[in-house]
Amino acid sequence: MSASTKLSTSVKALCYLAKVHSEPKTSSQIAESIGVNASKLRKILSMLVKNNIVESTQGASGGFLLKKEIDKLHLQEIYCAIEDRKAFHLNVSKSNGNYSSETTKLNDFFLDLFSDIQVEMRKLTLKSVLEKIEE
Repeated sequence: MSASTKLSTSVKALCYLAKVHSEPKTSSQIAESIGVNASKLRKILSMLVKNNIVESTQGASGGFLLKKEIDKLHLQEIYCAIEDRKAFHLNVSKSNGNYSSETTKLNDFFLDLFSDIQVEMRKLTLKSVLEKIEE
């Protein structure tokens, strides 16, 4: 699953949990509601639990609950929780000095780009996403 698909699926699931915040929902219920494969969603939910964004409850009425407040949960935090191969970690070291001027400029471009993306993702909270989709 691509990083953008995982992030989109995560945000959809978290938005759903935010709307039904008082009662736990199973991965099957969440998957059906947001239109994704339940098995793939369980992997994502597991990562979100591991990173203290979602909590898992046991028992007959068990399921998943949103653990963080929506106005404090940033997209960058969600992305970092679900993505093991982060786009923001580029190998652009100049260890052997063999890079051309063009390569160095491209490396700098991508470092600046991903830095800007991180800043923007830090500005967006789950609350702002919910507000945007409810307009």
